[in-house]
Amino acid sequence: MTTPPSASKLPAAAPAPIWGIVLILVILCLDQASKYWVLNHLDLLTIGKIEISPIFDLTMVWNYGVSFGALKAHADWQRWGLVIMSGVIATIFAVWLFKAQRRQTFIALALVIGGAIGNLIDRVRFGAVADFLDFSGFFFPWVFNVADAAITIGAILLAIDMLMNPDDTPQSKQNSGSKSQ
Repeated sequence: MTTPPSASKLPAAAPAPIWGIVLILVILCLDQASKYWVLNHLDLLTIGKIEISPIFDLTMVWNYGVSFGALKAHADWQRWGLVIMSGVIATIFAVWLFKAQRRQTFIALALVIGGAIGNLIDRVRFGAVADFLDFSGFFFPWVFNVADAAITIGAILLAIDMLMNPDDTPQSKQNSGSKSQ
């Protein structure tokens, strides 16, 4: 009768995909709840701006483009093009998330996916993304939302992860696998 290998010798399991889905849903809920609150309870659409502090305000801005207002969608076909582009990116990142082996990669991808879906919902519902977090008093000229913050933090974490683990890319795994055969 053989004995099972000790637990310390077993390979580390990849993060459970369920936690990625949970993080995506948390970001999505926080984003949509904050937008609902700003649009329906604060009535920021009518008020326009609420001064909170010298560095932070709530300012209603409709973003018809992507990050920082780039690639503005003025025509309806452009809006739907951005919806499709966001959906494709979220899908590609979701496939990557289910293959991720490191916690930092996993968290970064879930943040980006949750934020992308949150902004995608706005584009479908309103034709633009509702932005309202305004740190212009802190010399930051852009107004953003929870989804944008999640996407930005996720992208930064992903970049750091790739810089810290340059040999652990999908391409390097393919190359090393073909050399050993």
